Amino acid sequence: MKNKVAFVFVALVAFLAYTLGAKAGKARYKEISSAVSSFWNDPKVKKARKRALSDAKKATESAAKKAEKAAKKRFA
Repeated sequence: MKNKVAFVFVALVAFLAYTLGAKAGKARYKEISSAVSSFWNDPKVKKARKRALSDAKKATESAAKKAEKAAKKRFA
């Protein structure tokens, strides 16, 4: 499932990059690419990505524990 989501995301980004580049030309594509890159590498964005990943891991662990507890309760 994770591979499918990653593939769709990469395909979407590639499609958008190609489309924008083809319509606007190489100079505009570089401008857009530079803007996205500077945004992605911004320290605040990096911090938010790290926090989101950490929160997602915690939520996953919590959900797994709750599901296991509910399954034990249901089938015990």
